[in-house]
Amino acid sequence: MKVLLVNGSPKKDGCTYTALDAIASTLKEYGVESEFFHIGTAPVQGCIACAYCKKNKKCVFEGDICEDLIEKMAAADGIVIGSPVYYSGPNGSLCAILDRAFYSAGARFKHKPAAAIVNCRRGGASAAFDRLNKYFTISQMHVVSSTYWNATHGFTPEDVKKDIEGIQIMQGLGRNMAWLLKLIENGEAPPKSDEKRVFTSFPDGK
Repeated sequence: MKVLLVNGSPKKDGCTYTALDAIASTLKEYGVESEFFHIGTAPVQGCIACAYCKKNKKCVFEGDICEDLIEKMAAADGIVIGSPVYYSGPNGSLCAILDRAFYSAGARFKHKPAAAIVNCRRGGASAAFDRLNKYFTISQMHVVSSTYWNATHGFTPEDVKKDIEGIQIMQGLGRNMAWLLKLIENGEAPPKSDEKRVFTSFPDGK
């Protein structure tokens, strides 16, 4: 079993990584492998709602990290997406990538356990956390929780390590992720539905 840990910070070894690493250490204790994926600092294209992916099963934009991220998320048994908090929201580059990944390939992530984590210096954690969780809930993924909202606080990696409660939350998340993955591995297949999806409509434009 493998969990993909997505570092949505421009800093490869910063605060977000430090929080994700606490999860990786706990997963290892429970025999679950983890892999880090750093989005880096290269420019990324956001979704333009062209619907190319609906006909061609892939995003119209090629050659950037979004393609690689989609394949790694599809192959992973579980996913954790981490981000720093910028103006009470996740990193904009991360959201641009996730918009494209989930819009073009969200069906490939269905029923995978997933979790979001955020790091902030002071405030805005819960708003950023909520934003990331919406990617999972619209894709029928199973959101993994911990003992509090999944956030750490600190301006440097050293600060994050001193956030004892935050690190404990990350460890709890790691334990719960490992537990759920093992339940899925040994349990029944997820429910299937042949029901045609219905979209809200407003007759006569009302």
